[in-house]
Amino acid sequence: MESRSAIIPLTRLPQSTPNTVTRILIVDDEPAIADTLAYALRTEGFETDCVGLGRDALAALRADAPALVILDVGLPDMSGFDVCRELRRVSDVPVLFLTARADEVDRIVGLELGADDYVPKPFSPREVASRVRAILRRARPNGTLADTPPRFVHDASGARIAYHGTWLGLTRYEYRLLATLLERPGRVLSRAQLMDRVWHDAEDSLERTVDAHIKTLRAKLRAVREEVDHQEGDPIETHRGLGYSLRDPARP
Repeated sequence: MESRSAIIPLTRLPQSTPNTVTRILIVDDEPAIADTLAYALRTEGFETDCVGLGRDALAALRADAPALVILDVGLPDMSGFDVCRELRRVSDVPVLFLTARADEVDRIVGLELGADDYVPKPFSPREVASRVRAILRRARPNGTLADTPPRFVHDASGARIAYHGTWLGLTRYEYRLLATLLERPGRVLSRAQLMDRVWHDAEDSLERTVDAHIKTLRAKLRAVREEVDHQEGDPIETHRGLGYSLRDPARP
């Protein structure tokens, strides 16, 4: 086991940039656990980084401060408590402990070191994601998490789009249509423009195809809003005689 003297102390952590996708640092040496947590958090619209050692966690924190740290107590090179102790010298970034220990004394030690929450293993990944969101709401009470997760998250490499933290089950053309509207919120695109961009490889498609796909896309977006009980109206606007646009949230 590596001694603590080999750990380079933190000096100053950069601040996470506001109004961007919220990034979570997962520190756990069990890949199955880290991957499960990362998937659950990405499904909720967060970005994630994963490391398996305490010293790698401190290095990651020095390089680019995350919005929150999920920290396993039992790391191979140093205790998660020691990582938290080093971190608390220079930063108040929220910390959620994961541990196989359920003893009350360990929970007390973690909380006294400055942890914001404590989850014993085994745990529900969705519960952890819910606790993460609750911690971030408490950490930023003035509403700076209004766009976390952002209304839409577009994973272009995976050809998928999330809406209010839920990945949409889209057909090929529904995905292309929504991705095209997402390129420039507020910009009105005519049916002909959408046909050219979305159905460029289809034969004998008619402009009413756009209307049909807008209808099914709206239904899927509405289903997500109802599931998460979100009060936002339809984000796709119809401009009679002109076409469609994605409502720009920056405009009233």
